Amino acid sequence: MTTIIQTNQLTKSYGKSRGIIEVTFEITEGEVFGFLGPNGAGKTTTMRVLMGLLHANVGSATIGGLDCWQQYTEVKKLVGYLPGEFAFDPGLRGAQILEYLSHLRGGVDQVYLRKLVERLALDPSKRFREYSHGNKQKLGLVQAFMHKPRLLILDEPTSGLDPLNQQEFYQMVAEVHAEGRTVFLSSHILPEIEHTCDRVAIIREGRLVKIDSVSSLKEIHQYDVELSFVSLASIDWFKQVAGVASVVQGTDEHTLKLSVRGEMGEIIHVASQHSATNIATHEPTLEEVFLHFYEPEQLPAKLAG
Repeated sequence: MTTIIQTNQLTKSYGKSRGIIEVTFEITEGEVFGFLGPNGAGKTTTMRVLMGLLHANVGSATIGGLDCWQQYTEVKKLVGYLPGEFAFDPGLRGAQILEYLSHLRGGVDQVYLRKLVERLALDPSKRFREYSHGNKQKLGLVQAFMHKPRLLILDEPTSGLDPLNQQEFYQMVAEVHAEGRTVFLSSHILPEIEHTCDRVAIIREGRLVKIDSVSSLKEIHQYDVELSFVSLASIDWFKQVAGVASVVQGTDEHTLKLSVRGEMGEIIHVASQHSATNIATHEPTLEEVFLHFYEPEQLPAKLAG
């Protein structure tokens, strides 16, 4: 498969402030790739480097085989970009902004442009200063999508959107995906990543800590299992069972709660030996996986306490 975005050891320092450190990943053509992390983790910095708006101190980044810094003009022809805060001349009307940007693109399909405006319920007659944050975001999304770019780079794209517009945005992303185009979006909204993305990178304090499919990320974290029995239940039944991280008494003497990593086969076998009447499992959400990666690092034993 064709690689459309590639970074290698990408590092950007702001001096005392943290930027990004040795960020390396590849995004293939046609993917919807999520960049997940809290504010300040390095998502926006990475995207600004890709757009040639910031110069990395170390490392390299390419889009479509083009160097993001040395060939930034050519790169921009391939990309529809929504910055974290979309800003423009406050005196211009929405329609004027879209007309200006479409001319910079060499013209866009006006029928498609009007359709985007209608789908997001944007009033293009208002001046930019009159727009709420949500309406500025709608305008930013329209200008990013309107020329049907090969690649969309979207920084927190649903910020300020109401639930109906969020759903419309998800549909727009699905359509882009179906057409074989690529979306790279950042978010700290976990259901958004789950809903839209094929793969996700989790970034923590400027460093990537995991890149995988959304489904695989959910599988690596422990999940909870509650078992009910006819007779009194003993935690000793499961203490030595493979995959059981912990076992405690449940809400009564007939139930047990297990934290499990890996397969359930041996757990089910042991449960059946003791005549289990019910097995309930709780699969982790991406939020729970995300929190796992952001758990405070344990101090070395010598420093603890």
